[in-house]
Amino acid sequence: MKTLDTKDYIVFLIYFLIVSFYGLWIYNKKKSQASGSHDYFLAEGSLTWWAIGASLIASNISAEQFIGMSGSGFKMGLAIATYEWMAAATLVIVAVFFIPVYLKNKIYTMPQFLSQRYNGTVAMIMAVFWLLLYVVVNLTSILYLGALAVSAISGFNLTFCMYAIAIFAIIITLGGMKVIGYTDVIQVFFLILGGLATTYLALNLVAEHYGTTGVLNGFSLMTTHANEHFHMIFKKDNPNYIDLPGLTLLVGGMWIVNLNYWGCNQYITQRALGADLPTARGGILFAAFLKLLMPIIVVIPGIAAYVLYKEGGFQSEMIQGGEVNPDRAYPVLLNLLPAGLKGLSFAALTAAVVASLAGKANSIATIFTLDIFKKVIKPDANEKALVNTGKISVVVAMILGVVIAPHLGIDKKGGFQYIQEYTGFVSPGIFAMFILGFFWKKATSNAALFATIGGFIASLFLKFLPGMMDLSFLAPFGFAVPVNGVYEIPFLDRMGFVFVFCIIGMYIISMIENSKGTRSHGLEVDTKMFKTTPGFAIGAIVIGVLLTVLYTIYW
Repeated sequence: MKTLDTKDYIVFLIYFLIVSFYGLWIYNKKKSQASGSHDYFLAEGSLTWWAIGASLIASNISAEQFIGMSGSGFKMGLAIATYEWMAAATLVIVAVFFIPVYLKNKIYTMPQFLSQRYNGTVAMIMAVFWLLLYVVVNLTSILYLGALAVSAISGFNLTFCMYAIAIFAIIITLGGMKVIGYTDVIQVFFLILGGLATTYLALNLVAEHYGTTGVLNGFSLMTTHANEHFHMIFKKDNPNYIDLPGLTLLVGGMWIVNLNYWGCNQYITQRALGADLPTARGGILFAAFLKLLMPIIVVIPGIAAYVLYKEGGFQSEMIQGGEVNPDRAYPVLLNLLPAGLKGLSFAALTAAVVASLAGKANSIATIFTLDIFKKVIKPDANEKALVNTGKISVVVAMILGVVIAPHLGIDKKGGFQYIQEYTGFVSPGIFAMFILGFFWKKATSNAALFATIGGFIASLFLKFLPGMMDLSFLAPFGFAVPVNGVYEIPFLDRMGFVFVFCIIGMYIISMIENSKGTRSHGLEVDTKMFKTTPGFAIGAIVIGVLLTVLYTIYW
C-alpha cells in the first residue's frame, strides 16, 4: 500500500526535527567561532573520527544502493556485495597511503593536487570535468532515484518529492562541512536502524513462508532455497558474469573502481582533508567497518524478495512494463512494513538521499569556489566572498539538478549502472594519473594529460570494439562473454585494460620528457608518513580477517 500512516508521519517528523535542530545548533555554535573558507568547505580541525566515518558512509550510501543494490541482490545475489566489502579493504589502503600525502602537502581539493603535482592546465581541465560529472551524473541520479524511491513508498508526487529533497539538502549544505559532518552522524543512525528494520522484516517473511519464525531461520532458509545467490565469485557460464567477471573482483578492475572512488574523489576525501592524520585515519577505519555491515541492509532484502518471488509472492508488484524489474524489490518490501516501522525506513531512505546530496553539493561548491572562482574569476576574493560564492553555487547546482534530472532517462538505465557507465570511462585514466603522481616523481604533466584524454579514448574504443571484430578468442581467458551473439568485454575488465594502457603510456612519455631535461613537481613524500598507530593496525587486521572469512564462506 503506497501510503504512510499517521505513525509513519510522526516517526518521519521526529527524524526531520532532530536533524534540523541539531544542524541549526551546530551552525550557531560554528558562527560564534572564527570561520573562514577552509572551515566552511572542510570543517578544518573540528570533525571527530566518528563524525568523519559516519559522513563518509552517509555521503556514499544513497538511493542507488538501497534500490539498485537490492535489485542486484534480487537478480544476481550476494556477489554484488563485493562493491561494499572490497570498499572496506580499499578504505584501509586510502587511510595508510593516500591521506598522509594529501595532509602533508596541505591539499584541500583534487584539482589543487593536480595543480601542485602537474600544472594548472591539467588541474583546470579536471576541475571543469569534475563539476560536469558531479552535476550532470551524480547529483541528478541521486536526486531522481531518491525521489522515485520516496514517491514509490509514500505515494507523493514525483516532482514534489524531488523539490522537497533538494530543499532539505540545500538547508543542510548551506551550513558548511561542519554541519554536514555532524548531521551525517544522525543520518547514518537512521539509515542503519531503518535499513535493519527492513532486513528484519524480509528475513521474517521468508521464515514465515516456510512455516517457522526468526531472522536466523529466515537466513538459513534463504541459503538453502537460493543457494545460487550466495556465491561471491561467478564462473564464466554465469549469466551475470558480464557484470561481475570472476576473479577480476579480487585482482582486477574492482580495485580501480574503489581506489579511484575512495582515494581520488573530492566528494569522499573532503571529509578527511580538514582533520589531522590520526583523526582522519580513525574516521576512515570506522567507515570501513560500517561498509562490512552495508550488504546486510542493502543486499540481503533483495535476495529475500527473490526467494519469495520464486515461491509465488510479489508476482504483480515486481512486474513493470511486462517484465520483472529487480529494482522494485526494496520498495515492495518497504510497503509491507507495519505503521511506524515504515516511517522509520522511509526516514532511513530520505536520510541516505539527503546526506548524499548535501555531500555532493558541498564538493561542487568547494571545487568551483577554490579551484575556478578564486584562481580565474576573482583571485583577490576575501574569505567572506568565497563562502558566499560557495553557498550560491550550492543553490545553482541543486536547481540545475532538479531541472535536468527528469530528462536523462536515469530510471531506464538503472541508477547504479548509470553512474558506473559514465564514470567508468574516465576513472582508469584519472587513477593512473593520481597513483603515479603520488609515488613516482618523474611523472610529467603531458603524461597526465595523456592518461586523462587517452584513457577516455581507449575506454570508448574497447566499448565499441566488439561491434568491429570477433573477440571470441578472449573467451577462454574470461575476458569476453557472449551477449546476444556478440562477444563483449566485461566492464570491469575493460577498466583494467585501460588502466594498464594509461600506466604504460605515462611511463613512456615521462621517460622521454625526462631524458630531454623536463622537470616535474614531485610531492613531499616521506616513508614515515605511512606508519600507523597500533590501534589502527589492529583494526585493519580485523577487517582483513573478516573479509577473508566472508569470501571463504561464500566463495
